[in-house]
Amino acid sequence: MTHFKQSTIDSNRAGRLLLAALLAIVPLGQAWAQAWPAKPVNIVVPFPPGGGTDAFARPLFAVMSRNTGKQFLIDNKGGAGGTVGAGVASRASPDGHNFFMGAVHHAIAPSMYPRLDYNIETDFVPVGLISSVPQVIVVNPQRVPETDLKGLIEYLRKNPGKLNYGSAGNGTSHHLAGELFKLQTQTFITHIPYRGAGPALQDLIAGQVDLMFDGLGSSAAHIKNGRIKALAVASEKRAPGFADVPSSVEAGLPSYQVATWYGLWAPKGTPPALIEQMQAEMKKALNSEELKASWASLGANPPNLWGPDFGRFVGSEIKRWAEVVKTSGAKLE
Repeated sequence: MTHFKQSTIDSNRAGRLLLAALLAIVPLGQAWAQAWPAKPVNIVVPFPPGGGTDAFARPLFAVMSRNTGKQFLIDNKGGAGGTVGAGVASRASPDGHNFFMGAVHHAIAPSMYPRLDYNIETDFVPVGLISSVPQVIVVNPQRVPETDLKGLIEYLRKNPGKLNYGSAGNGTSHHLAGELFKLQTQTFITHIPYRGAGPALQDLIAGQVDLMFDGLGSSAAHIKNGRIKALAVASEKRAPGFADVPSSVEAGLPSYQVATWYGLWAPKGTPPALIEQMQAEMKKALNSEELKASWASLGANPPNLWGPDFGRFVGSEIKRWAEVVKTSGAKLE
């Protein structure tokens, strides 16, 4: 009997040693990747619902949830021009089930905010660009009677300070696009910051603010239903799906070109194998006919900028917006 027990113990011990040896051979990230996602994937969106980030995040991750049979959950954490949510996301567990969907605002923030509790270049790993759309100059037609950009500029010059513009918050692309417009047209418009593009748009529609320099993605539906009027898109060419809205070049302000882009990051330390899994699922979703049509309806095209290339793009945008902040004199209000 004793011999039988000893043999059993030796056999169990040998089995454990073999398992340990096998686990040592297979990298941990690779083992995780085989089962990814093993639980719901949390996507921090650093703005309230209803803005441009939401407009692209929700369709994308709905398709990915359907493709994988797993949950991709949107976690809206607004505040301080998107920097509050970014700080929260930077401290999330790097287990491949936490990601951050930021935007051009996060390339502007380092120049606008003297103290951030995160660094977009060192506390995150760049995953990929999700979309890029031109900014659009939109007005409430009941409060702003001008029907084209030339007329708006003439009115602003004759009535300095009479109109105001809403933004998604201090230091966002909406804010800087407005300051750049004022600089280039030598006009003055009062800036009213909100806690996201969604709330700002609601007040624009309600007539509480006069105009916005918004990302086309969040304004698209309201332009199409006539609640707000688009005077121009801030780009060289007209946007997909908006053939009747002139470009800033056509409207007589060729130097005014501003785009809002949205991208995905993972917390630093996330295993590369899991990031590759996320990229593969994103590419599959973005190449679907459903999202191609959705992106076109929002004035965007599916991008193709991944990993380190996306990271280098973000670095170049940080430098570009630092120059805009310096030249325009934009400040937190």
